[in-house]
Amino acid sequence: MFFALLFVIWAWAVSVASPEGFEQVQSVMAGVFGKVIAIGTLSALIYHTLGGIRHVIMDMGHWEEMKSGNLSAQAIIALWIILTVVLGVVLW
Repeated sequence: MFFALLFVIWAWAVSVASPEGFEQVQSVMAGVFGKVIAIGTLSALIYHTLGGIRHVIMDMGHWEEMKSGNLSAQAIIALWIILTVVLGVVLW
């Protein structure tokens, strides 16, 4: 996500500088590079959010045993993969 943030900062700075810069950012985002950056960034955000929700549930006393903890981790990874694929289809 750190490297994606560099791209986001560049895109913001160029897009607000001029109408030509805005068009440049639009063309980059419409290309393969922009789509890969967008999908990768949102995928990391989805995983981070799902992991955070899992840990909040664990803080409430659920899924603290080894078996249920491993199962919840596997479920989060499976859900993350499914959501990333759906996101990729929607954005592509």
